[in-house]
Amino acid sequence: MPPPSTLRGVTHPIQRVVGQVFIPVRDMPAAVRWYAELLGFPPGETSHDGTIFDIPTDGETRLALDANRTDFDTAGPPRFFLWTHDIAAVVDHLRELGVVITSDVEDIGSVFFVQFEDPDGNPLMVCQRA
Repeated sequence: MPPPSTLRGVTHPIQRVVGQVFIPVRDMPAAVRWYAELLGFPPGETSHDGTIFDIPTDGETRLALDANRTDFDTAGPPRFFLWTHDIAAVVDHLRELGVVITSDVEDIGSVFFVQFEDPDGNPLMVCQRA
């Protein structure tokens, strides 16, 4: 694990390292199937009495589906994004799955991105470095 964060000679107890992102869902079995299709992993078993599902990730940051609070609000921008090397292939994949795409592919100079929603209305984003 990285050492504590230091800024201007002051050590801070909270590290600037994201450990896990939680995606709120209402129907865990349906959400697991949807994310498995989207991200290409075999659906597995939930934990915590069926309220948590850890999505397999390739990086250090973990991703989990969380059905502990089903009264969540999905308003606002995506809370995180996933990387790709081929944004056009992502758009094709989303269309094949019938996913609600909420933006065109946008070029903001440093990245191209597309936004879309999961079945619960959570805003999601995929980015490609420019």
